[in-house]
Amino acid sequence: MSFDYDIDFKKVDFRKSPEKYRVGRGEQGVLLVEPYKSEILPYWRFKTPEIAMESSEKIYRMFQEYKKNDDFVGMDMARKFIQMGYTRSRRYANYKGGKKYDDHGEVNERQIDDEKAESARIFEEKWKIVRTDEEYLEKKKAHQKKYG
Repeated sequence: MSFDYDIDFKKVDFRKSPEKYRVGRGEQGVLLVEPYKSEILPYWRFKTPEIAMESSEKIYRMFQEYKKNDDFVGMDMARKFIQMGYTRSRRYANYKGGKKYDDHGEVNERQIDDEKAESARIFEEKWKIVRTDEEYLEKKKAHQKKYG
């Protein structure tokens, strides 16, 4: 089932109401689902490889803590932030200022930024770990079966 954007996100605490959460595709809802957004977002950074390493490690520890607390929604949100760390730093690695399209909707020429590419690689390593975590996959399947 796809992510449900019809929910009034300002009124839902997904920790108290995990049944309202839909996994969706990729990073859908990453900046909407509370209280997780507010818990994880302050640590999400990728400006330099050092910052990306610190950020990805912190968010991965949060993933582990959510797992320990049997909190699938938290695990999935941490996974989404890690995935977004990869995709956003990759975008900035490929396009100056992260702008893929120019003012006319045409794709800008790629200008590889090696520092951002390294940030992307760091997040990608953690993303591979969390997206293949057996307990995460089991909880994801169970959540989708139960709630859609």
